[in-house]
Amino acid sequence: MREEFHRIKRLPPYVFEEVNRLKAEARLRGEDIIDFGMGNPDMPTPPHIVEKLVETVHKPRTHRYSSSRGIPGLRRAQAAYYARRFNVKLDPDTQVVATLGSKEGFANMAQAITAPGDVVLVPNPTYPIHSFGFIISGGVIRHLPATPDENFFSNLDRAVKHSVPKPLALVLNYPSNPTAYIASLDFYREVVAYALKYDLILLSDLAYAEIYYDDIEPPPSVLEIDGAMKCAVEFTSLSKTFAMPGWRMGFAVGNERIISALARVKSYLDYGAFTPIQVAATAALNGPEDCIDDIRSIYQSRRDTLVSAMAQAGWNVPKPAATMFAWAPIPERLQYMGSLEFSKELLEKASVAVAPGIGFGEYGEGYVRIGLVENEQRIRQAARNIKRYLNSSDKHSHNVVAHPSAVGRSSTV
Repeated sequence: MREEFHRIKRLPPYVFEEVNRLKAEARLRGEDIIDFGMGNPDMPTPPHIVEKLVETVHKPRTHRYSSSRGIPGLRRAQAAYYARRFNVKLDPDTQVVATLGSKEGFANMAQAITAPGDVVLVPNPTYPIHSFGFIISGGVIRHLPATPDENFFSNLDRAVKHSVPKPLALVLNYPSNPTAYIASLDFYREVVAYALKYDLILLSDLAYAEIYYDDIEPPPSVLEIDGAMKCAVEFTSLSKTFAMPGWRMGFAVGNERIISALARVKSYLDYGAFTPIQVAATAALNGPEDCIDDIRSIYQSRRDTLVSAMAQAGWNVPKPAATMFAWAPIPERLQYMGSLEFSKELLEKASVAVAPGIGFGEYGEGYVRIGLVENEQRIRQAARNIKRYLNSSDKHSHNVVAHPSAVGRSSTV
C-alpha cells in the first residue's frame, strides 16, 4: 500500500472527531446529550422563504443545471443588501458570486489564489477553514492574534516583515468564530491602509453580521472603507441570518479581479446551488427583516440564560456581544485537563457536548466554545448537570499535576 496522499498528510487529526465519536456512542446507548458542540442553528427557516422554495420547485425548468456564479436575481439581491446595510455599492455582474455557504467559498478562494508555498496570515483561534483551506491548497499559514487591537497590528507588522515569501493574503473574521470579538471601522481603516501599502489580499468572513446583541452598533463591513474594493473580498452566509444552515447559500463580494478568479475555479467544480434554493434565498434577501430580528432575539435570550445558569452552576461564562457562541475559559481548577479532555469529561459525566478550544488553533487552548443551539429549558438542564459534575470534581482537583498545555495560559486570547 502506498503512503498517505500528499494533501491528506498536511491535515492534522480532526480534533472535533474524538468528541463527535463519543457523542455518537453515547446516543447509541440511549443517553440524552445536550449538544452545544456544533454551530448548527436549530430554528426553523422563516415560512415565506420555505413557501418560495416550494412554489419554485414545482416548476420543472428549475430542476436543470443552475449557474455557478448564482442566478442574476440572487446576485442583484445581495448587492441590494450591501447597499441597504453597509452603504456599499456592488456590481452584481462582476463583484458578486453566490457560494455553497461561506465555508465552500473560502475553500475555493484558497484554490483560486494560492500557489504552493504562499504565506497566508490567519487569526488564531479561528474557524478551521480559514487555515485549512489554504493548507489543502499548498499554502503556509502564519498566525496572528484574534483580538482586533494594537497587539494585532504589532504582530501583523512582524509577520509581514519577516515572512519569506512576502504574505499573499490576510484573513479577517469579525464578529469572530469562536471568540465573538467585534471589529470597528477604525480597525478596518487601519487594516485596509496596511493591505494597500504591502499589497495584501484581504479576505473577510462576515457570516455573523446580523447576530449581535445589547443594542450595540451593527457590525460593519470592511468594504465600507475607502480603498477596500482594491484589495478585499468579503464572505457572508444566510445560514445564521435566516436560519438556513442546510440550504448552503452564501456569497463572496468585492474586488473584481479576485471575484473573477473565484468564479473561474467554481465554474470547473460546480453548477451552483439548486435553482429553487437560489430563488428562495433571493426572497429572503428581498423580503421582510422582522424574521432576522426574531432570530437575533432568540439567540440573545439563550445567551442570557446560558450566562446566568452557568454562573449559578459555578462556571463563569463571559457574555458574548455577537455570534451564536460563547467562548468560555475552562474553570480554573480544571484547566490542568486541557480543552479536549475537559470536553470529553463534560460529555461523559454531564451529558453536555461543547467544542474544545484547541480545535480552533493552539491559542484556543484553555477554552471551549458553547453554541446557542439548544432552547432555554435545555440550557438550564445542562447547567444543572454541569453543577453536579463540578461539585463532584472538587475533591479530585487538588492532587493533580497541571496539563502542560494549560501552563502559562492567560485568561484572554
